[in-house]
Amino acid sequence: MKIAQNSVVKMHYSVIDKEGTAIDSSFDDEPLELIIGSGFLIPGLENALLDKEVGNTFTVTVPPSEGYGERHDGLMQAVPKSMFEGIELEVGMQFRATTDDGEETVIVLEIQGDDVLVDGNHPLSGIELTFDVEILEVREATADELAHGHVHSAGGCGHNH
Repeated sequence: MKIAQNSVVKMHYSVIDKEGTAIDSSFDDEPLELIIGSGFLIPGLENALLDKEVGNTFTVTVPPSEGYGERHDGLMQAVPKSMFEGIELEVGMQFRATTDDGEETVIVLEIQGDDVLVDGNHPLSGIELTFDVEILEVREATADELAHGHVHSAGGCGHNH
């Protein structure tokens, strides 16, 4: 069976950046299982999976525009340190922030006296990513899986709907 919209795919993957730095891998752990078209994967990787079959292995390089997007300088800003009252701030900490576009995750980049420089960009935005993929299983999603938007394993999906 070829991978298409609404297919359940079980796969192993590894991903590196342009400099060859390892970002993530499932090869030494459990494989990733998802429904194609559910929005779980970045578009560049999901599109590369289409028409592949069990046993296929491939490498795909995904530009930022098909990954986590380009970086936007406007998503970096200095905010008063007083907004983090009672918190021992450290560079790299992540917080949920209310913005004009709703709730977003921001990362502390720098602490500058009474100000904290935060970044609302996704940590992988602006980065070209290269994936190595191995397709382990492909099947049609069940009606329940499509209705719930995620894969149900043999033991159920772990929660009640």
